[in-house]
Amino acid sequence: MLGRAATKLAEVSDSARLDAEILLGLSIDMPRSYLFAHPDDVLDDAASDRFDALLQRRLHGEPMAYIVGTREFWSRELLVSPATLIPRPETELLVELALREIPRKAEWSILDLGTGSGAIAIALAGERLLCEICAVDNSRAALAIARENARQLSLGNITFLEGSWTQPVRDRKFDVVVANPPYVRADDEALARLRHEPLEALASGEDGLDAIRALAVECADILADDGILLLEHGAEQLDDVASLLAASGWTDIRNHRDFSGHPRVTAARRGGK
Repeated sequence: MLGRAATKLAEVSDSARLDAEILLGLSIDMPRSYLFAHPDDVLDDAASDRFDALLQRRLHGEPMAYIVGTREFWSRELLVSPATLIPRPETELLVELALREIPRKAEWSILDLGTGSGAIAIALAGERLLCEICAVDNSRAALAIARENARQLSLGNITFLEGSWTQPVRDRKFDVVVANPPYVRADDEALARLRHEPLEALASGEDGLDAIRALAVECADILADDGILLLEHGAEQLDDVASLLAASGWTDIRNHRDFSGHPRVTAARRGGK
């Protein structure tokens, strides 16, 4: 059964055997290790039907993270749903860069814009327990997932607010602002492959830069003196992002590459350092 399922899944997955094992484990509500210890077990009809249903979802391109309901980020298992973007490993660079800026015993105010599942905010909250993290998202459904993730991890230093970008916090100042905004072009063919994820968390106008344009302007008013803005973006957007930030008065603009060597995060300050 696993072999046949893996053969089918090879058409849609680079990890077909692993996917098949995870789906089979889900269908019998057991971990993968159980499958290795009981290779000769036969599924009853109900379990077989569950396995077939899960297999069909994967064959139709639904990401494993949505089928399983979780995705690991910064060594934490987080709930995800079709209301949230699936956290990517390359986004951990954003967390790493923010942590470099925040002293371990700092009592700073940190803002995460477009928090989605809460992955970035939760990673920062867990590493800097004395800091107050504010996480904003325009999606009520996404915020419900983020709040539950924070609750399950017993993180009490995060506040979640609903609203568009900086709108809910325009009367506040933050020492660090981080954001993984949508940055895919509206006509990018990649969106077809990502059709199960929320479009509003992926696409941002004709050139993919609408959200970053807004953040370049809005974040200037909420960043404390010598605070830092960290933005994730597409590899090919390096120069455009730097130009947008410079045009809005940002200085000390620097780009950082992800583990694959691609330009991934741009940092900037108001007035330099």
